[in-house]
Amino acid sequence: MKICLSSLLISLAVAMGLTACSSTTDSGAVGASRSQLLLVSSAELDQMAAQAYAKLRSEAAAKGALNTDAAMLARVRAVAARIQPQTAVFRGDAPRWAWEVNLIDSDQLNAFCMPGGKIMFYTGLVRKLGLTDDEIAVVMGHEIAHALREHSRERVSQAAAAQTAIGLGTQLLGLGGGAAELTGTAYEALVATRFSRGQETEADRIGLELMARAGYNPQAGVSLWQKMDAATSGGTTPAFLSSHPTDSSRVQQIQALLPTVMPLYQAARR
Repeated sequence: MKICLSSLLISLAVAMGLTACSSTTDSGAVGASRSQLLLVSSAELDQMAAQAYAKLRSEAAAKGALNTDAAMLARVRAVAARIQPQTAVFRGDAPRWAWEVNLIDSDQLNAFCMPGGKIMFYTGLVRKLGLTDDEIAVVMGHEIAHALREHSRERVSQAAAAQTAIGLGTQLLGLGGGAAELTGTAYEALVATRFSRGQETEADRIGLELMARAGYNPQAGVSLWQKMDAATSGGTTPAFLSSHPTDSSRVQQIQALLPTVMPLYQAARR
């Protein structure tokens, strides 16, 4: 008997009284329109993110590594403050999120935005690459886009659905629990713990529009990825870039989007 994974996922969604394919964001000028599997409550995920962020912030403070560079913190927060109102283009509720921006003193080339608007930048990203405010805005827009588009919620939903489908398939096929556990562990390790390349590309598109609407030059996306390429050439790829598109494909996408986002930037600068 052949088991169809998609049928199992649809059955799961119906059983839970949820819509398997939906979205909580608008497409914007860049046309970021795609149905998503959203089975997990956004409120629950936001609460989990807030708790995780508070823990990370407390640990950094205990090590004397939280917000140690006042000038850099002011720059990063200023960029975030200009971008946050523009999130309404994609989500009407986003400007009212409990936004928070902090800085960890670390050599890591890293930054992220958790669900609900919890942003963390690492000093190494700004210092090592010598980022301009426009380049900070490229990174900031990209990370905020992940939260807007609920990519974490989507990934958790995919993992939950897969685990449930594995369990149903195990019952239907008469497999032992060990096989299901092994398959589930592999899925979680390889897929559920990081964003897909498709999600990264989507965040690039949305992020570029966000920063352009905030009055930051989208052409900075080209210089940012040139700097990133030079900094990581021949070395280990930073964790937050491990599943990202290559720098060359990123530059090509930015250049293709410039005719769409440059008018937004120019209008914001008037």
